[in-house]
Amino acid sequence: MRRPATDRVLAVLLALAAALLALPAWASVTVHFQSFNGSVLFGRYPHTFVVLQGTLDATGQPIDENYGFTARRVTPAILSGPVEHDIMVEEPKYIDSTNRHFSVTVPDEVYWRIREEVDAWRDLPGRGYDLEQRNCIHFVGAIARIVGLSIDYPERLMRKPKAWLNLMAQQNPWLNAREID
Repeated sequence: MRRPATDRVLAVLLALAAALLALPAWASVTVHFQSFNGSVLFGRYPHTFVVLQGTLDATGQPIDENYGFTARRVTPAILSGPVEHDIMVEEPKYIDSTNRHFSVTVPDEVYWRIREEVDAWRDLPGRGYDLEQRNCIHFVGAIARIVGLSIDYPERLMRKPKAWLNLMAQQNPWLNAREID
């Protein structure tokens, strides 16, 4: 035999469950800050880039993108000054072999601001890549500022993406990121 109080509690729980099921799913996009160790002598140079993954809250659109800033062609001309630039999109198998330093979850409006920044770098006029003044580190730094990180560009780290991301982690202790060797 049921008790009226038990029936009321059960009815409230069922109503609550139905209300929760009717709510839209909570969605977000996570920005992962990555580095690749590279080798100046063999294969690819050291590099940093961002990976964006998740779901847009407003539309439910899944996001799985990545962007890095680089020279269009890797030649000795890079050492002499500005060269043609490109936004590089990496293959998933390459991303799996890189270092994930830390991640920041952002709302839709920040995701769209990041995409605007990527487009702005892609659409730079002329020769936009400069190893000293506008390289992959500067690009990732621009995105890091958008997500609210404190950024510094020590000259000694401008060709060391992994060390630079480790410094960013130190300068933003709320990330709870570990240093990558």
